[in-house]
Amino acid sequence: MAPTLSHRMRHNKSILAIVLSPKYIFAGTQAGEILVYQLNTYERVAAIKGHRGSVLGLCLSQDRKLLFSSAGDRIVNVWSTEDFHHVYSIYSTYDVGDVFCVSYSSALKTVYMGAQNTSIQWYDLKQKDVRPKPKPTSHPSFREDRFFDSSGPGGIRTPRPQSADGPPKDAKGGQNLEIDKKHIRQFAHYGYVYCMLLVANFLDSGEEMLISGGGDGGVKVWTLDEENGGAIQELFELDDGREEGDSVLSLVIDGTFLYTGRIAGEIDVWDLETRQLVRSLKAHTDDVLTISTGGGYLFSAGLSGVIEKFNRQYETVARFQGHSGRVLASAFTLSNNRPLFVTGGNDNTIAVWDINDCVQGDVDSHRTSSEQLQESLAEFISYRTVSSDPRYKGDCRRGASFLRSVFKNFGAVTEMLATEEPCNPIIFAKFKGNPSTSPSRKKVLFYGHYDVIPAENENKRWKTDPFTLTGLDTHLYGRGASDNKGPIMAAIYAVAELKAAQKLDSDIIFLIEGEEECGSRGFQKAVQKNKQLIGDVDWILVANSYWLDDHVPCLTYGLRGVIHATVQVKSAHPDLHSGVDGSAGLDESLKDLVMLLATLTGRRGHVQIPGFYDPIPKITREEVALYEDITQSLLQRNPELGSRQELATSLMRRWREASLTIHRFTTSGPENSTIIPRIARAAISIRLVPNQEAHEVGRTLIDFLNAEFSKLHSSNRLTVTIDHQAEPWLGDFNNEIFKALEKAIMDVWGPFEHQRRRSSAGPTKVLNDKLKALTMLSDAKKTPAKAGPATSSTLAKGSVTPPDEDESPIAQKSSEESVKRRKPLYIREGGSIPAIRFLEKEFAAPAAQMPVGQASDAAHLDNERLRLANLNNGKEVFRRVFAELGKE
Repeated sequence: MAPTLSHRMRHNKSILAIVLSPKYIFAGTQAGEILVYQLNTYERVAAIKGHRGSVLGLCLSQDRKLLFSSAGDRIVNVWSTEDFHHVYSIYSTYDVGDVFCVSYSSALKTVYMGAQNTSIQWYDLKQKDVRPKPKPTSHPSFREDRFFDSSGPGGIRTPRPQSADGPPKDAKGGQNLEIDKKHIRQFAHYGYVYCMLLVANFLDSGEEMLISGGGDGGVKVWTLDEENGGAIQELFELDDGREEGDSVLSLVIDGTFLYTGRIAGEIDVWDLETRQLVRSLKAHTDDVLTISTGGGYLFSAGLSGVIEKFNRQYETVARFQGHSGRVLASAFTLSNNRPLFVTGGNDNTIAVWDINDCVQGDVDSHRTSSEQLQESLAEFISYRTVSSDPRYKGDCRRGASFLRSVFKNFGAVTEMLATEEPCNPIIFAKFKGNPSTSPSRKKVLFYGHYDVIPAENENKRWKTDPFTLTGLDTHLYGRGASDNKGPIMAAIYAVAELKAAQKLDSDIIFLIEGEEECGSRGFQKAVQKNKQLIGDVDWILVANSYWLDDHVPCLTYGLRGVIHATVQVKSAHPDLHSGVDGSAGLDESLKDLVMLLATLTGRRGHVQIPGFYDPIPKITREEVALYEDITQSLLQRNPELGSRQELATSLMRRWREASLTIHRFTTSGPENSTIIPRIARAAISIRLVPNQEAHEVGRTLIDFLNAEFSKLHSSNRLTVTIDHQAEPWLGDFNNEIFKALEKAIMDVWGPFEHQRRRSSAGPTKVLNDKLKALTMLSDAKKTPAKAGPATSSTLAKGSVTPPDEDESPIAQKSSEESVKRRKPLYIREGGSIPAIRFLEKEFAAPAAQMPVGQASDAAHLDNERLRLANLNNGKEVFRRVFAELGKE
């Protein structure tokens, strides 16, 4: 069967060479760069500017500590794979042209290079300190260029580009090594030396051999003379009986069989023991540019971008489109017993393929928890669980059933908790801790939601199918990947790992609803009805928000609440014509509504409702210190955000200040400019903060509007309805669950302050968008916040006014930041999640919120995504926290 595309990484140049280590993917590009990607997260950790020509060949030392690169600039560079620093530059005194390939003998410590001038040359690194030091000007980057330094018409030389002076920036430093003229085998082939490979234990002889393929169609096997600096001596040439063979472009060995890829689409299969041509496969109609073997299969690809997969009987078992252009490089590896096939092409991408039918044993038994997690998430994403659209009611139920099956497969006790029609059910699942632990073991409730917002993609703004999880550039794209299916699945797999290891010492309860995107309809009644089934709860954990930027993990300890209300003014008369019926004596509904709404706020949005601000606690010095940490972290990377005090003030206004917003007006009658409407409505919302109570604010809102309306002495009738409300939430960031989360994040993420070299979205844009739209994004979620029960009132005690700017620690603290492990940022958010405060009150248990996603995840927007590293690390954080909270 065809391999499964696991991930695709994009670049701006063709990928010409690939080599794999247990940790990294190394990819050589047309622009002379060597890209380095982590194999487990696909994050690019380095882009080494190593050559002034295309990187044509890569190879690793046997211990994986050295990386060798060859290129069109006539140089072989050697790099440390630990810090990616340049170690050596190796070059010939001859003009060898392009160096197509490079190999390295770890036993002899000798580097071999195959060149365009038909030679194979080598350098014994054991001699690097005793050989004469070359002149600096002998380095190929200082030599005359055949094009730029040649004489043009009239004998005038073209000026050399300044960029051609000296080696590229990352190739500076290290040691220059000049190949001895004795260490050159001229005319190793009667054509370019396109490919080489070094066999450490040739035919179980214990000897190293070098195999090379060239433009003359020949394949040669060379012995290596240790006594003579690694000199090569031809042992034999494989003879296919052709008078003039087609160029050999690629080589790979599997046991005693050698496979050679040629132009015109042929793959020759050689038995090295008998030196016979076993088979000649017509694999492609075009040149075979790369071949690889692994897992009992042979893979070949070339100009068309199509990859052929052959079994041991040389039968084609799969044929699939790997790239939209030429496939120029490939490699195979077993990563944690996971068979991976990696390809690169001139469509500027690197593709990672899962070989699920690898014959090296049962693949399923070797799959890691993280791989299975990604597979489960992919199926979870495929269900269009859009709660706001009745068309997807069936998909919502099927998605809920799938999630319940995941719980059941891991041994949880599960039930579907019904809600009133037409609401989606709630999934209840309970993992019981080890029987050997105390009967009074701790109980942790994890809350989440499986419903998502629409993603029809009618305007083709998505890069991928929204309901097909797609790995692209270190991220997993798909609707719900970040909000909230990815975090849910990470939490489930965290519990499953603990249970499999018999280290689950607490009961973990999951409540996953299907109506969060519609304001958690029916959630409260269903939970109250099934409270006995759910049982007691000690801690509540939520993972339904995002980091403040793309760099530093966060913990959320506060959310604003919300009241959505409709204010309506209705006249006794029908819709009228302003010209025929309009007069100063007519009470117009829209005019009354405008005058009424104008009484709600004063200057700069100050809410005029009596007693509105009275319950709100002032900021404490402890919370001021949290804002110091936030502003210091953000301004370190984004100084254009202003002063610390300005940034802190901006965040406080969005996170911890109450506000009132008028959203829209609607009127009765046809839409034309002459109508006096009978009915005028306005939608308003109030964002609440601790210790404001939603029901109390809602009551005073209605009373205030009725009182103000009576002052108008209008014959019209006022109606105020509360459409939705949710309590604000404030958690105690000093309690046990926050401390457990903090420690786990620090242990898992390590020195994350400067660990990430790049972010897929520019940090400045992400942060500015986040600050500008913090409230709008929350409105889009339609979810209410929570207010800490006893927690909110407890934190309100002993509060103080914020310090003046000239004495504020925010303004005075040094901007220096440590690269050591640091705490996550403790943040609040301006949006609302209805369930958190309700669950706290209902179960008398404190809650904490751990964002899994980053600021650039684009939840509720096109191209929603979750970084693969965040998914895996989120799972590990959950695992550690569930284990820690279960301790006596």
